[in-house]
Amino acid sequence: MMLIGIDPHKSTHTATAVDPETNRDHASIRIDVTLQEYERMLDWARQWPRRRWAVENARGLGHHLTSWLLARGEQVVDVPPRATARVRQLSRGAGRKNDRIDAAAAACVAALQGDARPVQPENSTDALALLDERRSNLAQARVRAVNQLHALLRALLPGGAPRDLSAAKAEHLLESVVPVGPAEITRHVLAADLIAEIRAWDVKLKDNAKAMAALVTQSDSRLTDTPGIGAVTAARLLGRTGNPTRFPTAGAFAQYAGTAPIEIASADRARHRLSRRGDRQLNAALHTVAITQIRMPGTRGHAYHQAKLAEGKTPREAQRCLSGCCCTDLGVCRSNGSLDWVVAGCSAHTSRAS
Repeated sequence: MMLIGIDPHKSTHTATAVDPETNRDHASIRIDVTLQEYERMLDWARQWPRRRWAVENARGLGHHLTSWLLARGEQVVDVPPRATARVRQLSRGAGRKNDRIDAAAAACVAALQGDARPVQPENSTDALALLDERRSNLAQARVRAVNQLHALLRALLPGGAPRDLSAAKAEHLLESVVPVGPAEITRHVLAADLIAEIRAWDVKLKDNAKAMAALVTQSDSRLTDTPGIGAVTAARLLGRTGNPTRFPTAGAFAQYAGTAPIEIASADRARHRLSRRGDRQLNAALHTVAITQIRMPGTRGHAYHQAKLAEGKTPREAQRCLSGCCCTDLGVCRSNGSLDWVVAGCSAHTSRAS
């Protein structure tokens, strides 16, 4: 098996073939980022019938090449840039760095380290990730428009506008204003424009939610059967998690989501602190599920939270326990090629999550 490391750039890609048994650099090729050059690189690689591609940052600059190789039945693994940097630091060469060395380092990571992850063709979870990112951008744009509208109404109305401002409420308030002078007339016109923008954002957010719900249904996921998880939250969980098989244990997923506590131990003293690492968007989705279940009597999360309170924990500590529990005690399974998440029992999750 020959490992072919790829160092991708915006306009060029460099491929280096490395023998995993000896870590020796056998050959290298540099191509421009075009489909014709992709074909030339693949023809060059066919001299090794058994091969695997190690692409640095396969979800970033190497995304298009990775998708092209997967469509042609090639085996591809994703290598994080930080892993190739570690290999360069530990190898001989006095800190030298060029594209060929970077490509060889990517292949060495795939051969020796556990950081390389197999890449699968894109599916519904990738589409959900795109919709989730789009929803975040739409929501931020709507919040900015509402904040600007609040500022204008504060100058046009005595007491300003209510906090839970919608386009309909703002329009009703604006109709009661009779602007006097060029400044107030300009504020009135700008406020009307912002109301129209907010209505447009609302329509786009509704369309986005419908698209998410349709993809979640097509994926045959049972996430929405869990109390506190709707179509939008399920889409975020599925989209930001991706292929669950890349997490060897539930604890690895908890660390990725930032819900696993960080141990700080010295001598005979051991304690834990809250993690601020991991995917914060995924962490926020799990936090939403935990908070929702706390407020829903009869759910497993509510019972778990009450049990932690009975143990003497503060509400905040009990909430953190539940957030970690929702993450580390999620069972992952495959069914008909789709992703299923089923909430398992939380009794095994003890005070280490606090």
